[in-house]
Amino acid sequence: MLRGFKNFLMRGDVIVVAVGLIVALAFSTLIKAFTDSVINPIIARAQGGSSPGLGWQLGKPGNTATYLNLGAFISALIYFIVFMAVVYFLIVVPYKHVQARRGVTVFEDDGPLKTCPACLSKDLPEAAAKCRYCGTVQPAAAV
Repeated sequence: MLRGFKNFLMRGDVIVVAVGLIVALAFSTLIKAFTDSVINPIIARAQGGSSPGLGWQLGKPGNTATYLNLGAFISALIYFIVFMAVVYFLIVVPYKHVQARRGVTVFEDDGPLKTCPACLSKDLPEAAAKCRYCGTVQPAAAV
């Protein structure tokens, strides 16, 4: 039983995922610090005056529980976009390149699609013999 667990842990896929998660966590911390220290002050300044941020007070002035903080949402959106760009360009692109050199295709783009004549779903692979939604037999793909 322990041997099977050890074999599972030592598979290449598990190691790659673990390293990817650790790197993503490190980038997440870095990007969070960037948005908190650089983006948030810029967004707060956009509101002007002595406002706590970009947004509206829905209740009594000074009550943070009823403050609709649009700036925090914009900051989180920027954080997400920057984080995903960093993960893509620093993890996914090099991984695709290394795997391509090994002869393995990863993160493959979808091939050509066709439309099912029965249910009109437009996302069937060109080589599909049956529709995944209605089960209708599909005409043979043109070669």
